[in-house]
Amino acid sequence: MVEALTPKDPVTGQISPVHGPVPPDSNSAARLRPALGVWLRDLIVSLAISAFIIVFIYQPVKVEGTSMMPSLEDQERIFVNKFVYRLEPISRGDIVVFRYPRDPSKSYIKRVIGAAGDRIRIDSGQVYVNGEAIEEDYVPPAYADARSYPETLVPAESFFVLGDHRSMSNDSRDFGPVNQSYIYGKAVFGYWPMDKLGRVR
Repeated sequence: MVEALTPKDPVTGQISPVHGPVPPDSNSAARLRPALGVWLRDLIVSLAISAFIIVFIYQPVKVEGTSMMPSLEDQERIFVNKFVYRLEPISRGDIVVFRYPRDPSKSYIKRVIGAAGDRIRIDSGQVYVNGEAIEEDYVPPAYADARSYPETLVPAESFFVLGDHRSMSNDSRDFGPVNQSYIYGKAVFGYWPMDKLGRVR
């Protein structure tokens, strides 16, 4: 039986590499399978975590309409925290998302002005809470109006909400205070367009 030898270099006499097809490395395929399994596992875990965050904590939403300008613009994309009010109370100044009391299939976004037990009055556009005029730097003069609203007591477990664009907003001046059970999130972070990237105020 003649053994197959690797050809020698005619000048040096050293063995030269054989040029030709390299047999498949079965070890490489064996190593690839566990790596693929790890990748799939990480992908599934990542998707599960993302789904959990979207369903239970943060929900991306698109603002439709101009009632919250200039704080939030039409078609702006923001994240709503749906879990925060399990940990802390709803506060004046929060921008909240809630089901529209007259049609719960629709969602509105407005700013909280008064909480349960507060007395709210609006005199020619100036808002009074418990008899004191409040500063509203989020309502520029161009977005204010001269509308008045008679003094009302915010009922238990309810909130008085207004849009920042007062002359273009359908809010508690029209449909009254919003029950807490309708409020399901707080606007916390804008992510599109990029020039609005940041915390919602």
